[in-house]
Amino acid sequence: MATKEPIVIVGAGMAGLTAAKFLKENNIPFVLYEAGTKIAGLATSFRDKEGFSYDFGAHFITNRLAKAIGISSECRLVKHYGETVWLKGKAYRYPFGLIKIPHIAVSWLETRLKSFSNGKESSSAADWFRKRYGPALANEIALPLIESWSGMPGDELSPALGKGLFGGSVPKTFFLKAAGVITGRAIACGYNKERSENPAVWHVYPNGGLSTLCEKLAEDVTDSIQLESPVQEIIVENEKVVAVKVKGELKKAAAVISTAPVNILSKLVKGTSLLEATSGFRYRPMIFINLKFEGRHLLPDTVLWFPEKDFIFFRLTESTQSMPWLAPEGKTIITADIGCEKGDALWEMDEKELAALCLEKLNSIIPDAKKRFLGSSVLRTPIAYPVFLNKYEQERQNFVQSTHIDNLLSIGRNGEFSHMFMEDVYWRTRKKVNHLIKQLYH
Repeated sequence: MATKEPIVIVGAGMAGLTAAKFLKENNIPFVLYEAGTKIAGLATSFRDKEGFSYDFGAHFITNRLAKAIGISSECRLVKHYGETVWLKGKAYRYPFGLIKIPHIAVSWLETRLKSFSNGKESSSAADWFRKRYGPALANEIALPLIESWSGMPGDELSPALGKGLFGGSVPKTFFLKAAGVITGRAIACGYNKERSENPAVWHVYPNGGLSTLCEKLAEDVTDSIQLESPVQEIIVENEKVVAVKVKGELKKAAAVISTAPVNILSKLVKGTSLLEATSGFRYRPMIFINLKFEGRHLLPDTVLWFPEKDFIFFRLTESTQSMPWLAPEGKTIITADIGCEKGDALWEMDEKELAALCLEKLNSIIPDAKKRFLGSSVLRTPIAYPVFLNKYEQERQNFVQSTHIDNLLSIGRNGEFSHMFMEDVYWRTRKKVNHLIKQLYH
């Protein structure tokens, strides 16, 4: 059934702009409201006066996404991407290095043999990891990392966390990693679920940073974007969206496509209690401190994971090992990921003290880190990652199916309360918006 009212989009990040672009392609009237002074949201890129570049979100995208958005010619090839685990003072490459640790290999093999006779569903993320990878790898590596990342014990996390992040098969992981070595490209592995992963899909990086994605998506829809216009309420009548309130003024809407975090969305929606359960969904706050150094290849590989609790960070990323252009010649940037809670001691700590703590712990990996140190910058976000807790797992699964409010979509990483990367955000958003269009106009 056709409607005269525009579709309202809430938020001008990657998901919101993808929705806007798709509506524009299909000649559907819409207006996009963004609370901030600029577009991009968590896809923001930064470049300081010294020539160091860094992003708020993921460090790269795929060539397939670049082609879909139309920025292939503006991207550089990422030739290498590797991950290692720091355990008892040694670095073990993922995944090949870990299987060389005897007790971990034995534990994994024993667990795989038992799995053929044990078909019971996992009761928690801790249970899932132990059944999948064996108690040794789960208890010494996977669970400490997941707990640092989420801020919650593995026994309280949903098994869906493991399925969502590590659901790919071990043979496929080995195949894609090997393909990367052979082709000299960083083949995408574990980053896409909406489209297949294969040796023809690799990582690239936009010359202008990840914000280039949003800038390209916004090119044809700028006239429909209203900045500094926070949506204060989404009005629902008879379980159907009818309007939004912006700057105190009611605006009729054929539908609303929201990118707001689900616990915020539940507060915006007025006239129904259908989203009340999502108000308790938690996001993990994070601090990202970018440390600048003299030299290159200071870490064993691009990413170094720290399952042991005596480190302030659980992950270090030396992006220049994969993308050397992100720092001036002969210099590097290492990003430390620090889990915290909003308002706690770490969250409130100033930049110099955070940097000093990181440098102290870096000493065991980079002995002369303090001498090489050139400065730092800090990024904080209260909504870095969705936390899948068992206590609201049923409500989460219910929300995955639908908002259950007519003509209200929730899209994007935070809007879907999902562990998605950028390419999945793009394809899922287009699919969901296409379904909405068919409901409204056909």
